Amino acid sequence: MRTHRFLQRLDHKRIVQAIKKAEGTTSGQIRVFIQRGEFEDDALLRAQRKFLQLGMQKTRERNAVLIYVAPRAHKFAVIGDVGVHEKCGDIFWQKLVEEMRAHFQREEFERAIVHGISQAGKLLAAHFPRTGDTINELPDEIAQG
Repeated sequence: MRTHRFLQRLDHKRIVQAIKKAEGTTSGQIRVFIQRGEFEDDALLRAQRKFLQLGMQKTRERNAVLIYVAPRAHKFAVIGDVGVHEKCGDIFWQKLVEEMRAHFQREEFERAIVHGISQAGKLLAAHFPRTGDTINELPDEIAQG
């Protein structure tokens, strides 16, 4: 699917609201990135590079999560920084990706992304609860490039 068409099918406000809601209970940070164009390599490797390019590794508690979607390539990945991964391990990510994939396969794109945000938010809230000095370290809007 062309990226422009994919983006038109998303309710950007709903996604940003889901991020704000999820981050409201945690010091963790969640970002959504939509990749333009096609590529052959692994989405996870691209997501890891994009994570660094977006400066997501610079959060105080190393507790950021990136939902990376490449609609034209029909690929996506969800990754967490070292602080998050230490708390949940591979099984959490595998289960989340399977759940999101089911939504993507039914062309429920927004639902897939919001589900990923919600589940990541629950994980972050359990291990990185919001405190009085919690600040929003990363932008909440959908990034693309």
